[in-house]
Amino acid sequence: MALFQLYTRYNRVWIPDAEHVWKSAEIVRDFHFGDHILHLLLEDGTELKYPVDSSPPELPPLRNPDILVGENDLTALSYLHEPAVLHNLKLRFLESRIIYTYCGIILVALNPYKQLHVYGDAIIHAYSGQNMGDMDPHIFAVAEEAYKQMARDHKNQSIIISGESGAGKTVSARYAMRYFAVVSKSGSKTQIEDKVLASNPITEAIGNAKTIRNDNSSRFGKFTEISFDNRYRIIGANMRTYLLEKSRVVFQAESERNYHIFYQICACAHLPQFKELKLRSADEFHYTGMGGNIIIEGVDDRKGMEETQQTFSLLGLKEDFQSDVFKVLAAILHLGNVEIKSSGDDRSSISNGDSHLKIFCELLGVRADNLMQWLCNRRLVLASETVVKPLPKDRAVTSRDALAKRIYAHLFDCIINRINKALQVPGKQHAFIGVLDIYGFETFDINSFEQFCINYANEKLQQQFNLHVFKLEQEEYMKEDIPWTLIDFYDNQPVIDLIEAKMGILDLLDEECLFPQGSDQSWLQKLYNYLDSNPLFERPKLSNEMFVIQHFADKVEYQCKGFLEKNRDALYEELIEVLRVSKFAFLAKFFQEEGQSGLNIKGIRVMPARPSVMSANKQLRTSVGKKFHSSLALLMDTLNATTPHYVRCIKPNDEKLPFEYDSGRVVQQLRACGVLETIRISAQSYPSRWTYFEFYNRYSVLMTNVEAGINDKTQTCKSLLQRLIQDSNQYKFGRTKIFLRAGQVAYLEKLRLDQLRGACITIQKYVRGWIQRRKYLRLRRAAILIQHYIRGKRTVRKAVSATNLKQGWSAVVIQRYWRGFRIMKAYQTVRLAIITIQAFTRGWLARKSYAKLVEARKALVLQKYARAWLARRRFNAIRRLVHQVQLSFRVEQLRKKNEEQSKENRGLVERLTSLASSHSQAMEKLQAMEIQLGKSANQKASLAAREKKAQQDASLKMTALQSEVDGLIIEKQARETMFEASTKEQKEKFDQIKINLLEEKETQARLRKMAENNLEMQRRDHEKELGVLREEIRKLKDERAALQMKMEDGDQMTIDLQDQVAQLTKHVKVIPELRKDIANLQSQKNNSDRKMKQQSEEARAKLREISRLLAGSIVEEDVLSGLTEDYSEKAYEAEDLLAAFSGLEKVTRTLENHRKEQKESYDSQIEGLKLKVDYLQNEYSSLQTLFTEKNNINENIRQEVSRLSRENSVIPELKVQISELLKQKNEHEILIENLRKELEEKADEMKNTFEKRIEEESSKRRHLEEQAEVLDEVKLDLQGQIKDLEEEKDLLSRQLQMERDAKIRLRLEATQLSSKNLDLQEQLDDNERIIKQLQNQMISLETAQKGGKKSIFQVQCRMNNECQSFIVCHPAQKMMSPLPKHYLGMLEYNREDESRLIKNLILDLKPKGVAVNMIPVLPAYILFMCVRHVDYLSDEDKLRSLMNGIITAVKKITTNHPNDLALLSFWLSNMYQLLNCLKQYSGEEEFRKQSTARQVNNCLQNFDLSDHQQVVSDLAICIYHQFIAAMERSLTPAIVPGMLEHESLQGISSMKPRGFIKRSSDDNEDMETYTISFITQRLSHFYNNMMQHGTETHLIKQVVKQLLFHIGATTLNNLLLRKDMCSCRKGMQIRCNISYLEEWLQEKELQNCHLIDTLKPLAEAAWLLQVSKSTDDDAKAITKKCIELNTVQIVKILNSYTPIDGFEKRVASSFVRKVQSLRQDHDGSAQLMIDPHYRFPVTFPFYASSQALELLQIPNSLHLEFLTMI
Repeated sequence: MALFQLYTRYNRVWIPDAEHVWKSAEIVRDFHFGDHILHLLLEDGTELKYPVDSSPPELPPLRNPDILVGENDLTALSYLHEPAVLHNLKLRFLESRIIYTYCGIILVALNPYKQLHVYGDAIIHAYSGQNMGDMDPHIFAVAEEAYKQMARDHKNQSIIISGESGAGKTVSARYAMRYFAVVSKSGSKTQIEDKVLASNPITEAIGNAKTIRNDNSSRFGKFTEISFDNRYRIIGANMRTYLLEKSRVVFQAESERNYHIFYQICACAHLPQFKELKLRSADEFHYTGMGGNIIIEGVDDRKGMEETQQTFSLLGLKEDFQSDVFKVLAAILHLGNVEIKSSGDDRSSISNGDSHLKIFCELLGVRADNLMQWLCNRRLVLASETVVKPLPKDRAVTSRDALAKRIYAHLFDCIINRINKALQVPGKQHAFIGVLDIYGFETFDINSFEQFCINYANEKLQQQFNLHVFKLEQEEYMKEDIPWTLIDFYDNQPVIDLIEAKMGILDLLDEECLFPQGSDQSWLQKLYNYLDSNPLFERPKLSNEMFVIQHFADKVEYQCKGFLEKNRDALYEELIEVLRVSKFAFLAKFFQEEGQSGLNIKGIRVMPARPSVMSANKQLRTSVGKKFHSSLALLMDTLNATTPHYVRCIKPNDEKLPFEYDSGRVVQQLRACGVLETIRISAQSYPSRWTYFEFYNRYSVLMTNVEAGINDKTQTCKSLLQRLIQDSNQYKFGRTKIFLRAGQVAYLEKLRLDQLRGACITIQKYVRGWIQRRKYLRLRRAAILIQHYIRGKRTVRKAVSATNLKQGWSAVVIQRYWRGFRIMKAYQTVRLAIITIQAFTRGWLARKSYAKLVEARKALVLQKYARAWLARRRFNAIRRLVHQVQLSFRVEQLRKKNEEQSKENRGLVERLTSLASSHSQAMEKLQAMEIQLGKSANQKASLAAREKKAQQDASLKMTALQSEVDGLIIEKQARETMFEASTKEQKEKFDQIKINLLEEKETQARLRKMAENNLEMQRRDHEKELGVLREEIRKLKDERAALQMKMEDGDQMTIDLQDQVAQLTKHVKVIPELRKDIANLQSQKNNSDRKMKQQSEEARAKLREISRLLAGSIVEEDVLSGLTEDYSEKAYEAEDLLAAFSGLEKVTRTLENHRKEQKESYDSQIEGLKLKVDYLQNEYSSLQTLFTEKNNINENIRQEVSRLSRENSVIPELKVQISELLKQKNEHEILIENLRKELEEKADEMKNTFEKRIEEESSKRRHLEEQAEVLDEVKLDLQGQIKDLEEEKDLLSRQLQMERDAKIRLRLEATQLSSKNLDLQEQLDDNERIIKQLQNQMISLETAQKGGKKSIFQVQCRMNNECQSFIVCHPAQKMMSPLPKHYLGMLEYNREDESRLIKNLILDLKPKGVAVNMIPVLPAYILFMCVRHVDYLSDEDKLRSLMNGIITAVKKITTNHPNDLALLSFWLSNMYQLLNCLKQYSGEEEFRKQSTARQVNNCLQNFDLSDHQQVVSDLAICIYHQFIAAMERSLTPAIVPGMLEHESLQGISSMKPRGFIKRSSDDNEDMETYTISFITQRLSHFYNNMMQHGTETHLIKQVVKQLLFHIGATTLNNLLLRKDMCSCRKGMQIRCNISYLEEWLQEKELQNCHLIDTLKPLAEAAWLLQVSKSTDDDAKAITKKCIELNTVQIVKILNSYTPIDGFEKRVASSFVRKVQSLRQDHDGSAQLMIDPHYRFPVTFPFYASSQALELLQIPNSLHLEFLTMI
């Protein structure tokens, strides 16, 4: 449909307004095409005729429906334009008190100028892991999105925060970094997260200041890179700063302040550590008192200084560094108070007695006279002299201020560098997230160089933002298979070219700065000349000192005054030199580094065609503009390499009032920061995007019966949309979403509202008709009843007589009997039929139940086989899949290895070819040089002699070593005899050492293994030494080749000299040209001298390197020999085998002495090399003398040339001179050739030396191998002895086992005897009782004799019965059978079986098998029975060992399986039962009352286990918390989807139009859908798990209470942070879900335990969403009902309440204030969030066990056969 068709009656539009920018109006009359006037009604009731152009009609923008206003994302609005954005932000900010709003990929943040409770750690944890768009907009959501994308995509991220001063950029950046520090806590000792956060107070102190707009304004740009490791934990950070406002150091406007750090040190001037700075109050210093007000309300500078010092210390910046920083800061303040006076005639001076100047010089260690001189004077270097020029007062003050700015800038950079060093920790950076806190677009009344740079940076950022927006749009369209059409947008590249292109503003500015007489006016004139034709550059008509640039946000008028000075940033060299020679090293280092790094600036350097002539007091430094351009380019490269996230900070008003909204200021900033441009781009495409599921649920009311009957929801949505919107260009169908143009959602909402309104009218019509009809029928029935009674009364009056009464009575009696008879007959018939039916029915039911049982049995059999078949098929499929994955992975690995090997082979082939070519060239050169080797015959002879001598020495050493080996063999034999004697002696002492044989066996095995390892390590070490020697030889060959190349370079240089001399002879007749040639010759001679020096230095370096390598190899040999000695000592440190291995120690010492001798020989070789180096140095000195002579000759040549020029007879003498030069050149060539030969000889000599060393090492290796063979023989002998000792050990172990068995038999006999004694004692007691009974019977017989025969017979019968009962109860007296065995409820085990007990009963026990096959708490009973036996034995050590083993094992298994719910539940029950057993059998009176007599007799007798009770209780509490945490981890992912998002009430949908900000969630389309049923199923699983493992009911109640609290807290927290969930329908859904949980509690019979009370806050929140919220009575009802919710939570829910459709109303702000006023007296927490991980105190009440320990049976499946029942 056409756009103008939407301008109908009752719709609303926006019209421009001078005060509020836009105001709303309602359309009074429908607009038709061709109308010139739009009839409107304003909100104040006045009518307005709005003029409209007819062709085409330019209508005012439409207003969105009320249900779309206040959305989290501005792109969810149907009409996207400026007034809609302003109104949405205003409504959220003022009414809902929400400061964050999404605008596509941008987070718009309005500064509330008030502290909000939305930044706590609970909020951070609530946003952690959530998708962007699932929660309310927040800076934490942007940080989480960046963190998640970094972890998911393995790509660096950046968060770009921009805005005006005072908009909240610094705070937003601080919260973003705090979020990263909290969610990525590494727990490391470095606490790098705290250091990253601690850097903020320092940077704010030195870089922030109070301005008119902001009390804590950042006066510099900052890009902070937060580095993460591969586990995405913070490992460091790095800061880069941009464009510090240095001018603030020396000047502040009215009501502004300097940087905070100055006021902080002035506030602490009275402290002892600041006394030496001689500071005063801040208002007494010129640099801090300009603004007039030195105090910020609510800010304590003294506390700020304490915080700054603490953060310095936290970052590791020591007090010395802090003291140096404070000295520099104090010196800057004193420098500002230095008074410069005017002396007339453009002169200035400083008083000698100026106290501030003296303090400045004392603090910084500079000379006062020099400083005074160069502050008031300047040195000019002219062509022939140097002039000192006095400076006028204003120039001197400028020079002083420039010095202060330069010092502060260096101090700022130094502190930032030290912070960066402190934030660097060892570790490789895997990825980083950059937080850019940079100034937004600025325009003031007077705009200068700073505003120009800021706006230039914003132009670059806006360009990058536009490109990123288009990239995301294109990706979205391609993902949904929608054709991408190019959208027209504002491209600011022409503005950027205007600024940074060649002959642009910056280029012309730098060019003007190169001229000494350049000025701002001349530069401005150049701008007018070169850029006047550019449409983006304008020249003001009324001013010749300004220029205008059309930026992307607005036109800005710049004043050219000060541009050149700020771009140059010049400071006189004399002042720099004064500070450079300062005695204060901290300050002097600033300017020394400046001098060194002045030319080392990153960027492209273009060399000029000719060198420029510069004065002596100037340096070649880069301008500020060029530096800023380079740093900005680097920043843009960094941002382009990352995934950006945007935060735009907005100032709602200039008065800093909390929650005040100035539409004019807001719209100005929205235009400047690119938000409206984003809206415009979105409006041109398809801004409204719905999934098919959301669209179906929202607009199902518009479907026809045919469309609703289609099973495919996608096709249903398509047919619906095609029917409702005829123009197919207004929508597009993607794969998963529907794309709608602007205004279409509003149109669909209008149709939906009309449909719902019509349905409501229809329902109201029928309901009202039904009510009226029911009322009419009620009145009709009442009237009929009245008529009935009146008519009956009349009839009775007419018919009353005696005859009529008698006849009537008779008729009644007859009727009574007849009706009774008829009813009785009917009853008998029905009874007979019922009995028949019951018989047949019962038979049918019995047959049916039997058939069902048979069918169920068959189904079970079929299921058993089917499940087995399915399991096997699934297992085979998984195994095939695993095999395929393994095969593909291995094939890929082999392919990669093959490619790498092929690459390596190609590289090796190329390298071999190059080496072959170089070798061939070297061989050719060597063959050419063989002719000249005759002169070195003598040296070779001497070398041969030395070699022969070295061989003789080596042969002598070999003979000596052979003799030592023979001696070692003899000594070994002696040691063996001694060892045999010692073994005999040990056998005699066999009874004393039999207990230690086990330990000796282990020691001998370890020694044997170490000896083998030692031999292997020695062999490897010798191989490494050979490899090192081969590498050294290769390096020497390479060095020789390099020296040969250098010699060739020398030859080439000689040829060049010859060519130059030939040229000199050709042009000898021309004297000027000759002079030039001589100069060239002189320069070439200098070059040759330099090259010779370099060659000699390189030769020295090579010699030093060779000597170092030799020394290093010797040191390495010593280290290796030391290691060998250590290993040999470790291998033979057993006392019993010391005699056997002393011979091996002597061998080791002999080898060490041999290596020392070798080291001495190497030292002698090094001395020889040093002598050769000295010889080469002497040769080099002789060369230098020759070169000196050459210089003298050249000087003579020049003198001769000058003389010949005067005498015109120069040619013959010059020829002679040239011939002499040629001779000298030949001599030099000879010297160079000799030097080259000597170097080659030295290389050959070294080669021979290393070959000898290799031969010696090989001989040593053979010798060591022989020694290894000898050691192997010794090892075999020792192994034989060890076998003998093992046999003896086995014999001893058998004897010990026999003794142990005998002890066990004795113990068993003792226990049997004790049980027999107990039985005998019981028999004696019984006999005594029988004797007493017999005595009583005798007495009764005596009395019976007196009473008669009948009584005697009775007594005899009673006696017979008692005897029979005695015989039955005591068969042992009747027959001689063996005594029965009675158990005491104790388990005996050996001390060495304790580990088996712990392993089998705790570590290897499977809870499922235990729970099914035996008593769930059987392990607790078994452990306690073992404890009882240890108590019976009174073995304290064994008891302590057992209890420690139990506690350690349970801790280990629960810690290793933190997510195994069955295991945790099982051991929680067992530890609880063990604790009850320890209490029940402790013997304490309070526990004895609930025990049986047998249990009281079995109480512990010897030990008090109260301490162990506490340990077991603590362990049970720990397991309980682990169990709760595991259940919470399992349940948490389902809580929010099941309790909050899932719509359990069908037909009540709470979906609304949404934006397209859910970027991270787009990849999670296949995630599992959680419902409330899933939550109850999980709770049932937890409950059944605890019941299966025998958990006490009281403990189950505590667990359920904790879980319900976690569910309620998590749901409420998400509800508080999700505005889209705060609706009446969502309250109904939540209440329904709570009722499901109540039903679950009733099902588990837990409804009477008040567990549901933990969900009261959530229930109150659901009630609050459903209740009416308009009148005062409603406010009172809310105050009375909401007891569990605090005021902050209630206000948050009321502010976040969102209507779903037009039938609901928003909550007025006056109502919210009314509720707040009513709840002022309610005491409660002010926290918004509830801690979902809060733990209720857990208690373990005592429950006595009725289980008899002596009746327990231990199953064989536990493998506890080593336990013995006692």
